[in-house]
Amino acid sequence: MRKALITLFLAYLFLPSCTPNETGQIERSNLTAGMVKKTIIAGITTQNEILKVFGAPNIITKNKSGNEVWTYDTISVVKSGEEGYWNVVVGGVSGGKSSASTRTFTLMIEFDKNDVVKECSYRASAF
Repeated sequence: MRKALITLFLAYLFLPSCTPNETGQIERSNLTAGMVKKTIIAGITTQNEILKVFGAPNIITKNKSGNEVWTYDTISVVKSGEEGYWNVVVGGVSGGKSSASTRTFTLMIEFDKNDVVKECSYRASAF
């Protein structure tokens, strides 16, 4: 019995807490359909303006016409579940509720020879 109590005490000291170690705040990206519609106007918006709003692109390529194409691609996974409590199991199985959702957003911007937006398209998905 004493050995079991010592084992439980050591487990209490050395096992990580189930509480999240993050601040609990979700960092939001401004790479959204709303920001794209608000910011990007074909024939007007420049590369510098795009950089100020969205930052550096993930991929820079050239298309068949020789125009530069910037691609922004984000994937976020949001996990939720019951956290913030200790669950000590002496014998048996412990379980909890959890779920996860994945969101993706891809933005492609084609620029003309003067570094002005020629065309842009985006795709968003959630599952």
